[in-house]
Amino acid sequence: MLEGAKSIGAGAATIALAGAAIGIGNVFSSLIHSVARNPSLAKQLFGYAILGFALTEAIALFALMMAFLILSVFQIKNRVYIEYCKLID
Repeated sequence: MLEGAKSIGAGAATIALAGAAIGIGNVFSSLIHSVARNPSLAKQLFGYAILGFALTEAIALFALMMAFLILSVFQIKNRVYIEYCKLID
């Protein structure tokens, strides 16, 4: 039962990766629209787009880290519990 809950929790944590992908798409589509409207600001807008990309990607990496943390913490906790049960017997 713990394995199932662990997998559900890790899967729920990775849903944020889809949101981050949508966010990155929005950042660069806005860059394309903005450069099409005002090409003289292309360099400045590209800097802002890279900043937006970096912040959005940081959220995705945080979500991925949480998924791996959920998977590993419960695995370590399970091993400790098994060793504890062996000591008691």
